[in-house]
Amino acid sequence: MLAQTSIAAATAVLDYDLLTNNTQAKAERARILVAVGLQGSAAGGDTKIQLMVGQTEVAQIYNLTTGFPNKDAMFTLNYPIGTERIYAKVTDAPATNPINYAHETRP
Repeated sequence: MLAQTSIAAATAVLDYDLLTNNTQAKAERARILVAVGLQGSAAGGDTKIQLMVGQTEVAQIYNLTTGFPNKDAMFTLNYPIGTERIYAKVTDAPATNPINYAHETRP
C-alpha cells in the first residue's frame, strides 16, 4: 500500500506530524514499512523528519530535492511495524513550498 501526502510549508512547522490526517498511518493488521521518501520545499536537504513507529525512532530523513518522491527517491527500510502507528515528525521545517512525503507498506 502506498501512502502519500503533501503539506504546505506554513503547516509543516517544527514537531508537526506529516501523517496527521493520513489514514495509512495506522492499520488493523501487521505490516512491514518497506520504503519511505521525502521531497519538496525550496532545495534538497532543507527539511528533515524523524520517522517513528509507535515510540521507536526508525530513521531521520532529509528531503532529497524538490518535487514528489517516486520509486527511485525512496529509502528502503523493510522495517516490521506490526499494527503500530507511523509518525513523520518535522524536526527541520521546510523553508518554502510544500513538503511531500510517501511511504510503502506491505502485509
